[in-house]
Amino acid sequence: MIFGTSSDRIGTPEGQTFYVTVSKNLKAETRLPIAPYAGVAYSTFEHRFLPIGGKNISFSDRWSSLVIFDGVKVSPTVTYARGRHAFSFLLARGNRPGVSYSVTF
Repeated sequence: MIFGTSSDRIGTPEGQTFYVTVSKNLKAETRLPIAPYAGVAYSTFEHRFLPIGGKNISFSDRWSSLVIFDGVKVSPTVTYARGRHAFSFLLARGNRPGVSYSVTF
């Protein structure tokens, strides 16, 4: 279970969100490389609770996809990871392309 806070959804001009999610890697139970999550978020921009969820799918040790539902729109991602580095391509709100790069330490 994760409790967190973040800027509000992609596409909102302002606001903050507070959320709680639960997740489970189901590979041992299903033999499929999937890890779904679900939760609820409170949007200060919209002043309402939103259901959130998604699913991570691992294609290999380096390639994965995360499909994110932010309570309003779906944003799919594809990630390539190598060592401490990860490069992602996403379609924010399902139609706005973007990229990210992250380093773990």
